[in-house]
Amino acid sequence: MTRLINIKVNFFAVTLLILSSAHAQQQYHAGKTASVPYDNGRYKLWYNKSAKTWTEALPLGNGFIGGMVFGNVQNERIQLNESTIWGGGPNSTIDSGARPYVYQVRALLAEKKYLEAQELANSKLGPKYNSGMPYQLAGNLYINFPGTGNVSNYYRDLDIANATASVKYTLNGVNYKRQFFTSFAGNVLMIRLSADKPGMISCKLKLQTPLKSSVTANNETLVLSGQGSDHEGIKGQIEYTILTRVKNSGGTNEADTSGITITNADTATIYLSIATNFVNYHDISANSKNRAEDIMSKAYQQSFDELLSKNIRFYRSYFDRVKLDLGIDSAAKQPTDVRIKNFSQNSDAQLAELYFQYGRYLLICSSQPGSQPANLQGIWNGETKGPWDSKYTININTEMNYWPSEVTQLPELSTPLFHMIRDLSVTGTPTAKIMYGARGWMLHHNTDIWRVTGIVDGAFWGLWPTSNAWLCQHLWEHYLYSGDKKFLKEYYPIMKGAAAYYIDALQKESEHGWLVVSPSVSPEHEYIDGKNQVSVTAGATMDNQLVYGLFTAVIRAAAELNTDKLFADSLSSYRSQLPPMQIGKYGQLQEWLEDFDRTDDHHRHVSHLYGLFPGNQISPFTQPQLFAAVKNSLMYRGDISTGWSMAWKINLWARLLDGNHAYKLIKDQIKPVTTTSGGTYPNLFDAHPPFQIDGNFGCTSGIAEMLLQSHDGAIYLLPALPDDWKDGSVSGLMARGGFKIDMKWADHKIIKLVIHSSLGGNCRLRLNQQISSELLITANGINKNHFYHVMDLKKPIVKSDEKKIITNLTKTWVYDMATLPGETYTIINRELH
Repeated sequence: MTRLINIKVNFFAVTLLILSSAHAQQQYHAGKTASVPYDNGRYKLWYNKSAKTWTEALPLGNGFIGGMVFGNVQNERIQLNESTIWGGGPNSTIDSGARPYVYQVRALLAEKKYLEAQELANSKLGPKYNSGMPYQLAGNLYINFPGTGNVSNYYRDLDIANATASVKYTLNGVNYKRQFFTSFAGNVLMIRLSADKPGMISCKLKLQTPLKSSVTANNETLVLSGQGSDHEGIKGQIEYTILTRVKNSGGTNEADTSGITITNADTATIYLSIATNFVNYHDISANSKNRAEDIMSKAYQQSFDELLSKNIRFYRSYFDRVKLDLGIDSAAKQPTDVRIKNFSQNSDAQLAELYFQYGRYLLICSSQPGSQPANLQGIWNGETKGPWDSKYTININTEMNYWPSEVTQLPELSTPLFHMIRDLSVTGTPTAKIMYGARGWMLHHNTDIWRVTGIVDGAFWGLWPTSNAWLCQHLWEHYLYSGDKKFLKEYYPIMKGAAAYYIDALQKESEHGWLVVSPSVSPEHEYIDGKNQVSVTAGATMDNQLVYGLFTAVIRAAAELNTDKLFADSLSSYRSQLPPMQIGKYGQLQEWLEDFDRTDDHHRHVSHLYGLFPGNQISPFTQPQLFAAVKNSLMYRGDISTGWSMAWKINLWARLLDGNHAYKLIKDQIKPVTTTSGGTYPNLFDAHPPFQIDGNFGCTSGIAEMLLQSHDGAIYLLPALPDDWKDGSVSGLMARGGFKIDMKWADHKIIKLVIHSSLGGNCRLRLNQQISSELLITANGINKNHFYHVMDLKKPIVKSDEKKIITNLTKTWVYDMATLPGETYTIINRELH
């Protein structure tokens, strides 16, 4: 029998590998493959050439300022963003004339006149005023260096362990170095230019933007004053100011309207601040220049090293919470773009580890308390009108951005999302009343900084009224992870308002008497193809799952807060009338109320699988037929798709407990971008294509789901570990109920397990191995920990041969362990260690 030693301690801290911020000693020759020491390179993206395209540039950010560093030797470009620079201004997209047509479309759908319903929706329920405003770039900082010569030893990197970037090269016998970071503490972009010989820094700084702007010089400061664009009839009302100042060591600097000229300096430190007049979605009364000057004056009093030290401490307070080690081999000696090209054909598991941490890096840098939420491009957009306007697409993409926040121990970074939900509950209240005749609040599939809630992008895509239910799930999940009743009490009225909307908006379906969402769509997908495509429907499976999840969350939240019993009871009654999930003729989980699915359908959205992930309604242990039907659906859909779609499928295959298939999707995603599918750009940005950041965040979430799941009544450890990750360790992953998990495994077996319980209560573990411990008892019955409630679903309707929906599961062992708040429990398997 395996012997286990149990140690109970009052404090446990994992000492993370602190990676040196010093650059590798070896120089890198342009055009040649160079090597980098493992310890310095584990958390670095590095290259032996400068960026020629935007998707080769390296991203820096602090939630407010974003910068893309290109690293060109003679003409450095840092493309700039600020999270509140958007086109247009405060406006509403509520269609005051929509309600009669909503009722007419409902009637046509009830009569199964699907084409007529689509045609009416297309003509009457599209965007009434505009399709939302675009997120825009601030501009560019250019640093032009005079002279020419032979460049050697070129090296460029992004150090995600410290949130810094650097460029190094040798020119005419002089070694040059550039260092970059965006200060979390000072809210400035910082750049230091240096050389190993005195007086060698001469260059000219210029500010430029394609937006309406002017450039002036004020004493030693270069000032760009800009304005957001007019868009679709809405005047550009965002005003912003960029300030740039320089500190020299040796030499001189002089500012005029053409830029800042630096001559013969030993070192030059560049400070750059950006601010706008944005206060909130209905208030743009701030003075951008005063704001930018205040930021600059405070930062300028501090040295580069002082700000850098503060920056690293702040950043690491987030980043160091989770460490993943999947091993490292010679593939890590290659530049990052080469590793991406080779990944599908080798065993470079550390690239998956790097990609996991890169997702966490991007979330830290694009979403901070007080900032805007991460949008379709996070905070990085190099265009005046980015892809899909770089808005918030809430039929998956916005939510996907925040899938890693709880499980990878970054919950504070969801604060901007929570604040946006609060705003939308306000702007969405008249939308519910005017467009649908309902109480509560709602919005459709897309919004922007102005928190619009009407239909955008046309009825085929935009007539989806269920995003409030999905957004509220993030509120509930935060409570399940944190146990924060103060938070739950603050946001419960918003969840209740979303549920109240459905009490009024649900429609009775005539054949079965089910309550369904009508009209709606299964996001961006058609069930009638051909010349006249039809997406508008009633009772789409995803809607049923979302409303069921919302009602369940509000019922449980009311119980947790000991409030609203009558309202909760009414929700229980309405929930019982929602449609059950259905298994269609091909053994698939039906996407629509009728069995319209096709086995040759490879659409990028897999919306009907929400109940498996990110929902928690489909379990291999309590709903094995539904579990098998989801697998069939996913097999029919195929693997190769857009980048974010493949990222979603990584999570789904993890929930299907198939680690090898999940890892196959990771390899499909981390490969060079083609014209026919998504992939990964040289800077590790995810490609739809073009760039969408949700795939980065989705893959990070998927890797976490492969290692730990806590949605199905227990904490399942290593539920989907692929063969290639035979040995490894992870520390700091979070499970619902306030449990923090550290694990080390060898030959796919856990040899060390550390559990920190912040809230106390029963800790139920599910493992793929049997263990013996005086702390653990064999689990029996329902988990008594109230954060581990398992949904009680209706029995599915099965229309296929039951042989198509058989589930074969690996044997698991389930244990319970009593825990106390603040205690840490360690189990070491000596025989396997």
